[in-house]
Amino acid sequence: MSLFCRKAKKGRAFRYIFYFYTSIPHHDLASTKRNTPKAMVEKIKGCHVNRSRKTLPMIKNILKGITAYSGTFKIISRLGLWKYFWIPILISLLTATLIITTAYGFSDNIGGFLSQAWIWEWGKQTVLTITEVLGGIVILVLGFILYKHLVMALSAPFMSPVSEKIEAHILGTKPHSKRATSFFQQLWRGLRINLRNLGMELLWTIPILLFGLIPVIGVVSAFLLLLVQAYYAGFGNMDYTLERHFNYRESILFVKQNKGLAIGNGLVFMLFLFIPVIGVILVLPLSVTAATTRTVALLNTKNDLPRK
Repeated sequence: MSLFCRKAKKGRAFRYIFYFYTSIPHHDLASTKRNTPKAMVEKIKGCHVNRSRKTLPMIKNILKGITAYSGTFKIISRLGLWKYFWIPILISLLTATLIITTAYGFSDNIGGFLSQAWIWEWGKQTVLTITEVLGGIVILVLGFILYKHLVMALSAPFMSPVSEKIEAHILGTKPHSKRATSFFQQLWRGLRINLRNLGMELLWTIPILLFGLIPVIGVVSAFLLLLVQAYYAGFGNMDYTLERHFNYRESILFVKQNKGLAIGNGLVFMLFLFIPVIGVILVLPLSVTAATTRTVALLNTKNDLPRK
């Protein structure tokens, strides 16, 4: 915030003038120039724009990421894309089954390990039960993280062509018969992006889990965990499109500049995982299709990064 904006908050008289002018739509500011010095109008207008830029775009992009799912079934059926999803769906089912069985098996072991900190006989069974539940939650959270990145990385060679077909349909062009990158190049790109995101997500998740142990305020940790997981899930879905336009570093920068879109896409992705069986089957086809439609639209309205 500029020095003018900070000073505008001081003094009742000037505060009244400041909020009066910031409440006027931009197109109406010109009509006030007769009664206001030109320099002041421009400064107030600048403060109004800066404030709105920090809040509205993020919320709008989150909503755009969520609403993009509404037309996904129609696009997939129209373009006949279901046949491309069988291998990613199989990868998704196998990975989810492995993680769930691991969480069920190791929750008792982790619970027993944690309960050793309780040295008294009184209440030992209760502590054991609580630690088993906590152990299961920790493994499930880590399992969700591993699930996302494993499935997205291994599915990259299959999802990138699907994303290209959707992009060609949106832009009214023909998809390339020969791709610029090979199967293994796409797989390496997927592994590289998702290993990077896995490390970053763990750096955020571990402190948030520890924060969740604090009584009362720890409840916020569940919301924070959902946002972090949603962001990196949306990141992976967007990269199936971005890999044709940007290199590794440029893609990271692009998603950082459009966090809202990634979070919106990832929120629905994460909610799908709570639907038994069906959610695991549909989550990747629908989330990739939704991410592609919004990412392509965004790429064609802003050119803030150099293309390949």
